[in-house]
Amino acid sequence: MQIQLSDHFTMGRLLRFTLPTIAMMVFTSVYIVVDGFFVSNFTGKTSFAAVNLVMPFLLLLSTVGFMFGTGGSALVAKTLGEGDREKANRLFSLCVLTAVAVGILFALLGNVLIRPFVVFLGADGGLLENAVLYGRIVLASLPFFVSQLLFTVFFVTAEKPKLGLAVTILAGMTNIVLDAVLVLSLPQEYKLMGAAAATAVSEILGGTVPLVYFARKNSSLLRLGRTSFDGEALRRACINGSSEFMSNVSVNIVGMLYNIQLLKYAGENGVAAYGVMLYVSMIFSGICMGYSIGVAPVISFHDGAKNYCELKGLLRKSLFLICCSGLTMMTAAQVFARTLAYVFVAYDDVLMELTVSGFRVYAVSFLFMDFAVFGSGFFTALNDGLTSALISFMRTMWYFKSLAFSFCRLSSA
Repeated sequence: MQIQLSDHFTMGRLLRFTLPTIAMMVFTSVYIVVDGFFVSNFTGKTSFAAVNLVMPFLLLLSTVGFMFGTGGSALVAKTLGEGDREKANRLFSLCVLTAVAVGILFALLGNVLIRPFVVFLGADGGLLENAVLYGRIVLASLPFFVSQLLFTVFFVTAEKPKLGLAVTILAGMTNIVLDAVLVLSLPQEYKLMGAAAATAVSEILGGTVPLVYFARKNSSLLRLGRTSFDGEALRRACINGSSEFMSNVSVNIVGMLYNIQLLKYAGENGVAAYGVMLYVSMIFSGICMGYSIGVAPVISFHDGAKNYCELKGLLRKSLFLICCSGLTMMTAAQVFARTLAYVFVAYDDVLMELTVSGFRVYAVSFLFMDFAVFGSGFFTALNDGLTSALISFMRTMWYFKSLAFSFCRLSSA
């Protein structure tokens, strides 16, 4: 029996409903990490450092997908809870069209800015050319990646989290297979280009399939259709999603600043080690992010329906799950730090030790990160963007502090 947003959620039902979204976010992180694995092991340290150098820039531009996804979903789910499905579909269509349009604009701007940006970070020679090459290929699929991130959230609002997981797996497996084929079979000078092309194709697939599904008649709560410009609705969606947007923006800006310093003081080894830490942390943070995204439409729906007893129950259950998750992730990160680093940089003993040392410091933040991610998502779901933004700001400060300790370990090694 399909679980609906209007249901009463026991602990078991809550886990069953959110598990596909958790798996979706983890798998999204995994297939982004796949590029790092193939590039690091088969194209060399310089290419791997180039990918890590340009990745924050690419993720920064795609963040708009999460902004319209989380902010728009809160608005749409609350409208569904109020019983106005027609208005909910108009708002849904408006968010999708706006996000894709912004994605196209950002892709064009990104192509213009990418070279001066990488030069600003301090890259030159082969590192510079590799970073620009990889970035420009991936930028071609940016509007589709924005669409994919947007629908990651809206699949849950449409009561189709399992379908969202299926689309993510399809896109992820496409990336993994193409990475294996292109990176392994192409001549050395084209391997990095092959890895970038694999990512671009998977993002195009991941963004197109949901558009086709929601544009046709379907069995979900939502369908793309006619809409009209609603400045107030877009403003509310942007405010709701501003915390997720600013959190991702700030994290990526911090990443850029660290890359500048690491390149200066630790060279390509520092950038590569930092990249491994970020890749692995994406998988860990995907668990909490997936839960927060999965439970958010339920919270918004019951808020719109004014079912406050259910909201209190959801909050209690969520805090318990988040506490267990944080403890588990921190412990796992400490125990498996060397194993995780080995996957990426087993070919270089110095780089290996540098990565393990920094990651064990950074892993302490997992204990607190889950509470900040869920807290921000909870208030976004309640359409309280200001409180959510405040929590995200505090989370960013903690993120900066944990990376500062990690950076000190890396630069002094």
